[in-house]
Amino acid sequence: MTGICDSFQRGISYLRISVTDRCNLRCIYCMPPEGVEQVPHGEILSFEEIMLVVRSAVKLGISKIRVTGGEPLVRSGIVELVRMISSVDGVKDISMTTNGVLLEKYARELVSAGLQRINISLDTLKFDRFSQITRTGTLADTLKGLQAARDAGLNPVKINVVPMQGINDDEILDFARMTLEAGWHVRFIELMPLNRAAEFIPSSVLRQRIETLGPLQPFYGIAGNGAAKYFRLPGAAGTIGFISPVSAPFCDECNRLRLSATGLLFPCLFSETGFDLKAPIRAGADAEALKRLLTAAIAAKPEKHHLAEGQRIDTKMSSIGG
Repeated sequence: MTGICDSFQRGISYLRISVTDRCNLRCIYCMPPEGVEQVPHGEILSFEEIMLVVRSAVKLGISKIRVTGGEPLVRSGIVELVRMISSVDGVKDISMTTNGVLLEKYARELVSAGLQRINISLDTLKFDRFSQITRTGTLADTLKGLQAARDAGLNPVKINVVPMQGINDDEILDFARMTLEAGWHVRFIELMPLNRAAEFIPSSVLRQRIETLGPLQPFYGIAGNGAAKYFRLPGAAGTIGFISPVSAPFCDECNRLRLSATGLLFPCLFSETGFDLKAPIRAGADAEALKRLLTAAIAAKPEKHHLAEGQRIDTKMSSIGG
């Protein structure tokens, strides 16, 4: 089995799979207050259809799978899907991104099914602010999920924080201290301009603030898929990562494709159209036909996004898994 490169000689090894457009939170930068219009159940890929894509992707050299949503843990049978994916010969890494609300319930089952790593979205450590940002959530549930993930043996457990000017930027040092006091791995992700929820804060500004706690030293020993640049504060067991899609794009290192819950394969997070896999699958496409479609999507990966030039799209994060 050999890998596959796109038109710019980037090796493509990573597939993010959104298993649902639904979520049990309504985060201000991701969803409107009323949520998104729910896609009929029959329009969502079944587990068997997802597995056809996974097996075809693996034959092209894709070896890393991330399960996302919406919120993946609201999808009925999600543990079984993880088990199915982990059983595919050639899948070397399987991870998940979640808001953590249901993780206390599922963490040990997910590990038993083969999940190796997990990212948990958490934008505030204040109970009242958590309810404001998520509109429906309770911080206690996510904190319990965070601890359950660590107790279950998921490694690393990464905390994803989206800093927003005037909303949670006063907590940057609190999150950074979590890497010192409890050894958590915290990643700060620049807010992308998919809506006008808040102003993004450049990673360089965050780094300056955090270095009031001590000098940040580069760190290269944490498992992941390339987007984050990692550092450590002196004496910290945990790490601090910066993901900077706006201020310091990493497009030249992009190794991923994104499969939406409805079967659209996006070559780039900012692609306005996706390659329809659902229709061919339901028309009886075999593995070779799917490989051709995957290859076409890889060939269509753009060299870079154009956020710096004012690019905006209407795609909702909840539909393509961020």
